[in-house]
Amino acid sequence: TNIPFLQNVFANHQFLHSTVDTQFIDENQELFNLKPTQNRAQKLLHYLGHVMVNGPTTPIPVKAKPSSTDPVIPPVTMGDPPVGFRDVLLRDGPEGFAKAVRAHQGLLLMDTTFRDAHQSLLATRVRTHDLKKISPFVSHNFSNLFSLENWGGATFDVAMRFLSECPWKRLQELRALIPNVPFQMLLRGANAVGYTNYPDNAVFKFCEVAKENGMDIFRVFDSLNYLPNMLLGMEAAGAAGGVVEAAISYTGDVSDPMRQKYSLDYYVKLADELVKAGTHILCIKDMAGLLKPESSKLLIGALRDRFPDVPIHVHTHDTAGAGVAAMLACAGAGADVVDVAVDSMAGMTSQPSMGAMVACAKGTKLDTGIALEKVFDYSEYWEVARGLYAPFDCTATMKSGNADVYENEIPGGQYTNLHFQAHSMGLGNKFKEVKKAYAEANKLLGDLIKVTPSSKIVGDLAQFMVQNNLTRAEVEERADELSFPLSVVEFLQGYIGIPHGGFPEPLRSKVLKALPRIEGRPGASLPPMDFKALEEGLRASHGEEITPEDVMSAAMYPKVFQEFKEFTSNFGPVDCLSTRLFLDGPKIAEEFEVRN
Repeated sequence: TNIPFLQNVFANHQFLHSTVDTQFIDENQELFNLKPTQNRAQKLLHYLGHVMVNGPTTPIPVKAKPSSTDPVIPPVTMGDPPVGFRDVLLRDGPEGFAKAVRAHQGLLLMDTTFRDAHQSLLATRVRTHDLKKISPFVSHNFSNLFSLENWGGATFDVAMRFLSECPWKRLQELRALIPNVPFQMLLRGANAVGYTNYPDNAVFKFCEVAKENGMDIFRVFDSLNYLPNMLLGMEAAGAAGGVVEAAISYTGDVSDPMRQKYSLDYYVKLADELVKAGTHILCIKDMAGLLKPESSKLLIGALRDRFPDVPIHVHTHDTAGAGVAAMLACAGAGADVVDVAVDSMAGMTSQPSMGAMVACAKGTKLDTGIALEKVFDYSEYWEVARGLYAPFDCTATMKSGNADVYENEIPGGQYTNLHFQAHSMGLGNKFKEVKKAYAEANKLLGDLIKVTPSSKIVGDLAQFMVQNNLTRAEVEERADELSFPLSVVEFLQGYIGIPHGGFPEPLRSKVLKALPRIEGRPGASLPPMDFKALEEGLRASHGEEITPEDVMSAAMYPKVFQEFKEFTSNFGPVDCLSTRLFLDGPKIAEEFEVRN
């Protein structure tokens, strides 16, 4: 349009204050020094037209439309929010924060609604737009939460890849709205927020930038409990000034004397190493929901006896339906914090219900101090908001949890994904076979800790077995001639670390033959990342101001970041659209307002 030219005309002193004639333009060539406009409104209209003609830009797993009903935001008290645990952290630092958590009377809760709950139930698709709307209510009514998990894990790449929004902007905007509750993220040790190993300086830099943008607590884990990878992540989070929460991924059953690969002694010894390394908080990360009340008592009881002064935090999933019972058992055995999700985003492959935990603990020594009526208001918002994400809701194909998770040990988020995949390929009636194959694939690989990315390796092998109609015995027998998935081959090469008990033989030798093998920590041999060169390359490609956050996004996911920048260049800031407009576009003759 000619708007930039007209803006220059209206800013011209001669035009405003003198008489002008037909020579005005010739005499004022600076009128053509046009400032490039972002043209955001036009780009957004282009996006909406694109969605209406071609459908959503993000893949839709099930044929369902977003709800036409918008959630009602519960009323929020005027003024500043109450003092919370983040105020303690800012005042006393990570060590003082950990002491305050350990000294706290009653059970503390971490709310996973902003991350793991929707990662498990809604394919990680919840947008910043809907998180921001409920944030002031959370800040004013849940100030006594231990933390709010809202970043890391799959949210980082999904934000750019499928939601076309910047994960750093999400962190910045939520921090401004919730200043009093600590934020917590999931850091995949030496894998940071990716699915591969990065140079050490990239992991350190990532944690530094995350802390600067408002992150407080770093839950550091490794998909094989491989100590060198965990120590690297812990060191990076600690150097950034964050609270280090070292997480031991749980598998097996410590209460079953027949299952001794991952025994009580294994977990206590690993915890010993993490405490010696200086973790502020010790976490048990039960990603498949395998903790039963009895094993909870044994494990948490042993850790509490061994480490009386270290706060203990327990994470689980409610796939089997025993999550509340297990978390109450953990709390009774000495856990300081347990993970929950608000009721309408809880259960099944998500976390246990916040309302149930609050109600069960009320009036006991575990009392959370959280008002149940506020939980109900919070839940009502998410119950309606969840309808906006109907195209991604796992309940479209999965109607309940299943206690067979105690046998197949599939992590919560992966259970949902495998279920979706089976139905999308017309194999919904074969999901039982997929789960059985998963258990067999796990045994083939030596009974692994299963969490991203190791869980994907087991899943890839399971699907390979189902697609090729292979039994465990046939895979072992024909391993030297089969064409295994790349993820399985790279795992056996040592690309993600060394599993507890070593690699399975003779399977490894049969599969690898003469392929190279990595000894020790995979990232240790990688050359440092040149951030200056990366930034210069980004400036050359995009011709605009590149932030330190952009550089880190490109470092973690080069291709995804490039596609994200191209998308926003074409379609503008789609994160300011409502979720229904983003997914479905407007109705005919609908009027709507967009604020950026």
